[in-house]
Amino acid sequence: MSLDDNVRARLDSVVARYREIEAQMARPEVTADYQKLADLGREQAQSRDLVEAYLSYLDTERAATEARDMARQEKDAEMAEFLRGEQQGAESRLEQLEERLRELLLPRDPNDDRDVLVEIQAAEGGQEAALFAADLFRMYTRYVESKGWKLELISAQETGIGGFDKVEFEVHGKGAWSHLKFEGGVHRVQRVPETESQGRVHTSAVAVVVMPEPDPVEVEIPEGDIKIETSTSQGHGGQSVNTTYSKVILTHLPTGIVVAMQDERSQLQNREKAMRVLRARLYEMKLAEQMEKEGAARRSMVRTGNRSDKIRTYNYKQNRVTDHRIGLDLYKLERVMEGELGEIVDGLIAADRAEQLAGTPN
Repeated sequence: MSLDDNVRARLDSVVARYREIEAQMARPEVTADYQKLADLGREQAQSRDLVEAYLSYLDTERAATEARDMARQEKDAEMAEFLRGEQQGAESRLEQLEERLRELLLPRDPNDDRDVLVEIQAAEGGQEAALFAADLFRMYTRYVESKGWKLELISAQETGIGGFDKVEFEVHGKGAWSHLKFEGGVHRVQRVPETESQGRVHTSAVAVVVMPEPDPVEVEIPEGDIKIETSTSQGHGGQSVNTTYSKVILTHLPTGIVVAMQDERSQLQNREKAMRVLRARLYEMKLAEQMEKEGAARRSMVRTGNRSDKIRTYNYKQNRVTDHRIGLDLYKLERVMEGELGEIVDGLIAADRAEQLAGTPN
């Protein structure tokens, strides 16, 4: 196995650009320009893994060639055998490095390092669905903590018995989108509700939506496109939470998207949060339109974008979590609900990568 000329030419150009950036960053006029330096640093960081892997590949390739040539010329049988072993070892490393390079050359999701907005909404199952929505929120909170990211609660519609009709939150941290983007879809739970006196298993469902958070400049919303309404915040049963008109309702007139925010006591804070949610939803629509234009062949089986797709089942009686997209069964539901999502997330990332490497239509 070896890299073909086209791949080598592409990699050579990446290395050349990497070294060009190094030279630019050493120039006094660039070091004095913080924004220029930061932009170059980000560009260099994005190609660092690829450059390092390719340089290792070239070094290993040279070592394999030298060992082969020396073995052919060596008269001593024992030394020739040693050199052939060195050659075989280098060739084995070459195969591993080639696979690594092919993975690194896959088209990178430009949103991978973005923060994300997550919505969890009770769907089928009434109060039991709302309770499971709270369980999922706790699961994601623990997972975010384990990754060293930061979770910021945007809004929560509580049911009064410990559940959520809907909860929205942001996750801030490098790689948040790359790890959470596969969580969107319907999560189904099978368990005996606390209110069930006869011990019967009920099936409920919760819808999860995950959206990359755009920069404000990426989604410009003209003032004339938004209708803004205010009212007093309401609690359970309709009682007034406060007497100031802090609740904000934004309606995006071109699309009909409505975002209501009342968790903060300041109208300004609620408006700012509502705008962040609105931008994320508009950006998600933009991404969906791009995916449609690119065609079905570019869609991944592990992230279809269809919010009605059943992606995962949590079976409490069997202590089992099943991800239906990759056929993964884990018999450690309690640990998963404590935020141990790594095995599931890694499996989904691997399946998506394998799909891209195979180049098969989805």
